[in-house]
Amino acid sequence: MSDFALASSPRPSFGPLVPLALLFRFLGSSPLNAVDFISRMNALIENLVKLQAIELNRARLNQQMRALPAENAQAAAALAAAERQSADLSAALGREDSMRTRLDREIGDHRKKAARFRVQLDTITTPEQAAAIEHEIQFATSEAERMESDEYQSLERTEAHEAALAQTRAQVEQLAAGVDAVRASVAARQHELAAELAALDGERAAVREAIDPDSLAHFDRIVAGRGTGIARAENQQCTGCRMGVRPQVWNQLREGELLSCDSCSRFLYWDPAIAAAPKAPQPELIPGAGRAPRKPRQAGA
Repeated sequence: MSDFALASSPRPSFGPLVPLALLFRFLGSSPLNAVDFISRMNALIENLVKLQAIELNRARLNQQMRALPAENAQAAAALAAAERQSADLSAALGREDSMRTRLDREIGDHRKKAARFRVQLDTITTPEQAAAIEHEIQFATSEAERMESDEYQSLERTEAHEAALAQTRAQVEQLAAGVDAVRASVAARQHELAAELAALDGERAAVREAIDPDSLAHFDRIVAGRGTGIARAENQQCTGCRMGVRPQVWNQLREGELLSCDSCSRFLYWDPAIAAAPKAPQPELIPGAGRAPRKPRQAGA
């Protein structure tokens, strides 16, 4: 059994590792075994941190890859909406043309009807007949005038529809060209993301091979539930869940051990490179310095 396995065997899987104070009890008196253990532990931490960075990058790239089809769909939806608007305006123009054709026919009928009644005025013999014919003439004339007003309003709507249709058709042409550009851009971006993912997958496979199966299984299980599997300890807190760590655990982390957070179960490590800078030494105080001088006591006081 190797020195590393011997040092790890008394501890349960994924629990706190052997404190450095007890390290020589497992590894013997040779300090070289302890150095080898520490170097292997540092390599494990480094590989886990590297693996987590790769996993986060892969998640980011996969999210971007999943969002790309939406860009095509959005551009196609905008084009479809413009095409529907163009079709609606064309249909509205057709309806206006049909309505004016009908109005022209009905206006002509009312004009002819009023003219016939005016001819009959020369042949009537009673006031009652004259009043009835005058009523018919007035009705036909007013209907013709009303329809002419409707026809004029239809012409105004047609002019507005034609202007809107010309603008919409130009927009359709622009959006159609935009759809082609978006599709080309999305295809190029998909190719780039696929290449980046392939490179990350190769790096990921190499890093995973360098991690022992038990640690890798624990890491994968925590990532599946929490998104990340390892967190840095700062200011006696787990940066993954922001829960405090016990003083003993904090001391072990500062000695370079890899532990598990009691709260979120993430692997927990301490990075001395980002440790807080030590406080500047304070000047030593001189006894009695800064005190006000005592007043002399008066005689008889």
